[in-house]
Formats: sequence, structure tokens, C-alpha cells
Amino acid sequence: MSRVGKSPIALPAGVEVTLAAEQIKVKGPLGTLTLPLTGQVKVKNENNTLTFEPVGDSREANAMFGTVRALVNNMVTGVSKGFEKKLNLVGVGFRAAVQGDKLNLSLGYSHPVVYELPAGTKAVATTPTEIVISGVDRQVVGQVAAEVRAYRPPEPYKGKGVRYSDEVVVIKETKKK
Repeated sequence: MSRVGKSPIALPAGVEVTLAAEQIKVKGPLGTLTLPLTGQVKVKNENNTLTFEPVGDSREANAMFGTVRALVNNMVTGVSKGFEKKLNLVGVGFRAAVQGDKLNLSLGYSHPVVYELPAGTKAVATTPTEIVISGVDRQVVGQVAAEVRAYRPPEPYKGKGVRYSDEVVVIKETKKK
């Protein structure tokens, strides 16, 4: 049985949870998120505390037990605080600008890279070489950051490219004659 699934989730002030037969809906000050349930995990809301328990002793129910708890915890955190990822652009002439729901990147190609942000996410270019991507859904924020990083991942010889702010790039030594 999952150790993650055993720990309850305390709901912060301003967060409402609606339990239905096939889905759980979390509403907070930053937005609303829903998660479809498979029926293998039973969710209870008692005194603003969510508890989870697997239905039956099947292997799938035990696997989904901790997974559903982690997903619901991310939903509660997202609608109350939100998530953000910071990206740094390292390289001469690498710049980022945000115009509406589009992220314009100059990454050393012959053309500008235009990335359209999905609904529910925001990007802010705090400096021309730093981007902050934020939103309520942790998976979507991480996916957007990974897609932007994929346009020019950091290369190992000079470290140029798009990297996460906490990412460490190990620089290789160049070939010697």
C-alpha cells in the first residue's frame, strides 16, 4: 500500500472540493481543475480534509491510490498558490518577449521562434533572457517549459541554450590536438 496515499490533504481556506461518482472538482481563488476518477480509489471529504483509500485489494487499486492522492494534492496547491517554472536563455543574442498569449524567442536561428501558450498558462519575460511560466495545472506548466526548452537545449561545450533556472550544465572539455 502507498505511503503517499495514506497521508490526508488539508484544504486551505478558499478551496472547495466537489466529489462526484466519476470525477473530483477542485475550485479555488486561481481557477478550477477537474480529475476523472476510475472507481478504484474512494475519496472522502471530512472537516476540510481529504482522505483516500483503495477499493479492494487489487494491484491496480493500490497503484492508483498514491497516484490519485498526489494528483489531487497538486490540484489543491495549483488552485490556491499556483505553479511556476523559470527558464534562462544563455547565449549571445538570445532574447525572449511576450506578446499576449505568444512567446517570441530569438534563439540564434534565421527566423524567430513563436510559441503559442495554451489556455490557463501565462508567461512573463522578467528580463530579455529570463522567462517565468506560471499556471494552475502543474502538468501543463511543466510541459510548456519542456517544449520551450526543446527549441534549443543547452549544448555541452559552451552551455548555450534554454535551461531551467536550477539546471546545472556540465561543460565538456574541447578536443586537443
